[in-house]
Amino acid sequence: MPESESSPRALGFRMPAEWEPHEATWLAWPHNPEDWPGKFAPIPWLYAEIVRLLAARERVQLIVENAAAEKRVRSMLKRADADLNKVDFHRWPTDRGWTRDSGPIFIRDGAGKLGVTNWQFNGWANYDNWRLDDQLPGRVTELLGLPSWQPVVAQHDGTERRIVLEGGSIDVNGAGLMLTTEECLLSTVQQRNPGVSREQLEQVFSDYLGIDQVIWMNRGITGDDTHGHVDDITRFASVDTIITAVEPNTNDPNHELLAENLARLKAARTPEGKQFTIIELPMPRPVVFRGQRLPASYANFYIANGAVLMPTFHDVNDRVALNILAEAFPERDVIGVHSVDLIWGLGALHCMTQQQPKAG
Repeated sequence: MPESESSPRALGFRMPAEWEPHEATWLAWPHNPEDWPGKFAPIPWLYAEIVRLLAARERVQLIVENAAAEKRVRSMLKRADADLNKVDFHRWPTDRGWTRDSGPIFIRDGAGKLGVTNWQFNGWANYDNWRLDDQLPGRVTELLGLPSWQPVVAQHDGTERRIVLEGGSIDVNGAGLMLTTEECLLSTVQQRNPGVSREQLEQVFSDYLGIDQVIWMNRGITGDDTHGHVDDITRFASVDTIITAVEPNTNDPNHELLAENLARLKAARTPEGKQFTIIELPMPRPVVFRGQRLPASYANFYIANGAVLMPTFHDVNDRVALNILAEAFPERDVIGVHSVDLIWGLGALHCMTQQQPKAG
């Protein structure tokens, strides 16, 4: 693909894979009870446990609303036995805590220098309160003193349009390949970027993330209010290994759509023309609360330094999925994190985390 002389790609930047070494994980502390209506009480304690697990392995950059929130959160983390020496606090107001989607997407060049791609966040084209979250990449850029780019495309009238993208809608192997879904990025119903074509998006991914090839899945799972985020269905486990969710129950609405995605993966090829190694990951039984089917999936795992955190749902498939991930990531501790309460907020472990790659 042709590239701009000033694009991150032209300057040698690419988006690293999640399994590459981290400097830190970014999280935003939950503060809005309406994100878990009627079930908010256990959520801060769940976050405290996740901070404990992460801080044992890497730094945690924790966003809190204000000084009073920081004091309260410090007390909770201390009681949860988290290593506060590994936690840095940032008093920035947010709308929600899904840092994967609103936070910065880091890139790194061949010399190990970090940069930030600052995509527009618009509440998943679904919610009105997103403007505080949209400021997160800029705040992180200023704090860390990194170069930053706002991805744009040229329009017919000669102006430039900033591109909307959430981190949960993409997954990369760090070597030029990306996974995403047509439902999220190309939907005519809930379109992030009206009038922007598939080819234009692929060019933007090339210019700003160093992507050579996009592997397009079709749709995401039932209950996903983000319109098909790929981090609920299909993830890279290595440069040429892909983990993908499957649902054998033909009566489940996820069966057909996940089968189609599996077929697409089997037809896909590596840049060398080989088939990918595909690992099938089961789905948990439907998780329902207040009559609503929730987007519960084991694929929403997070790869940290030395560990993989996987959501569990008090399901017989929990141990099956944990064993599959343990085989896929043999050098990491695969840890189940109870997420029946968390998923009521329509997100899980990958949705709440954003990795900052190690520089150098």
